[in-house]
Amino acid sequence: MFDIGNIKLDKAVLLAPMEDVTAVPFRKLCKELGADIVYTEFVNSDGLIRANQKTRKKLEITETERPVGIQIYGGNFEPMVEAAQIAEKENPDLIDINAGCWVKKVATRGAGAGLLKDPPYLQKMVGEIVKVTNLPVTVKTRIGWDDNSILILEVAKRLEDVGIKALTVHCRTRCQGHHGDADWSWIPKIKEVVNIPVIVNGGIFTAYDAKRAFDETGADGVMIARGAIDHPWIFRETKELLANGYIKKEVDVEERILTALKHLRYEVEYKEMRRAVIPFRKYYTGYLKGLYNSSKIRQELMKHEEYEPIEIILMEYLEFLKNNVEITDN
Repeated sequence: MFDIGNIKLDKAVLLAPMEDVTAVPFRKLCKELGADIVYTEFVNSDGLIRANQKTRKKLEITETERPVGIQIYGGNFEPMVEAAQIAEKENPDLIDINAGCWVKKVATRGAGAGLLKDPPYLQKMVGEIVKVTNLPVTVKTRIGWDDNSILILEVAKRLEDVGIKALTVHCRTRCQGHHGDADWSWIPKIKEVVNIPVIVNGGIFTAYDAKRAFDETGADGVMIARGAIDHPWIFRETKELLANGYIKKEVDVEERILTALKHLRYEVEYKEMRRAVIPFRKYYTGYLKGLYNSSKIRQELMKHEEYEPIEIILMEYLEFLKNNVEITDN
């Protein structure tokens, strides 16, 4: 059972915090498609206490997203504590500490997964954050720095001792990054040594992966990252699979196109037009995957920096596909 503060869920399905992905528009879409809890992008504690405008904007949350968590990261003790206090003022449902980011510029400076090199320091930092906020504090981490330093059982106990309310574990080491298989076998071991909810992360790209993760690990929740970027319907499908043993309806061509346009409109509502449309290009591959002649359509979409021509292209493409059902993948 995922039981944190006022959040009580059976087999929670969570959207992972992801840089340049999980801003308000994508979180809003995933919430509509069934995500139980969503998280902000990584919020840099140093930037936050310096009142950096770009960093502060990452704190923005909306009522429609709840429950929503703000994730902060950093390697320096005092800025992390102060950042947690700043984040609390935005009234999220929880504050999450990033102790798992594997990217070199973060981890080698002692932040993210770099904190795994010094479990006592991580414990002390998190303990102080727990003391200064009235919100539930959770941690997202990895099983270890490398194969020779898998300390997740020690880390889990240390963090529970200082009062965290849940632990998410990406079941790879920092040195693996996103490579190799996630070793979910650590989740049952972690659950044996702590009494807080444990969430499994890593290697979950489909609803069937999510169900298998629950079945094999006994986790209290699954956290989905890259699997949601290409297929945000994964949350709805996971819920259907868990409830019914099957997915009621595969995503058809029309839903793909209309969801892509809805997502883009959310981005445009939240950002200036060009700043919304150009970064959105990373989503076209997922939305159009497997569709007839989609590579050519993507090339056309890449030429535009405003919403209207993109809508025209996609709606004309949808009409073509609907009138030529035999060439689609549905």
